[in-house]
Amino acid sequence: MTALTWAIRLIIFSFLVVFAVQNTDPVVLNFILGQAWQAPLVIVLLAFFVGGAMLGVLSLLGVIYRQRREIARLKRAVNKPQSVISQEPPPVA
Repeated sequence: MTALTWAIRLIIFSFLVVFAVQNTDPVVLNFILGQAWQAPLVIVLLAFFVGGAMLGVLSLLGVIYRQRREIARLKRAVNKPQSVISQEPPPVA
């Protein structure tokens, strides 16, 4: 199973290297106010991929922290000793 995993990783890595080598043509990104950025296409694609991944992680941070707080609250509630109220039986007449 480990050999199969490494073989798949090698195939994916080889595909990405070939893709990067074939896409080294310079591209120009035009920003606001006439600013421009010229870089190889593969660098631009990598930058936008990393930026999208970071935005995805940032969008999940609120949910993750809210779930952690809820889990901590529930753990405290489970570990908290509950007061046991003992009821005396009614008097027998």
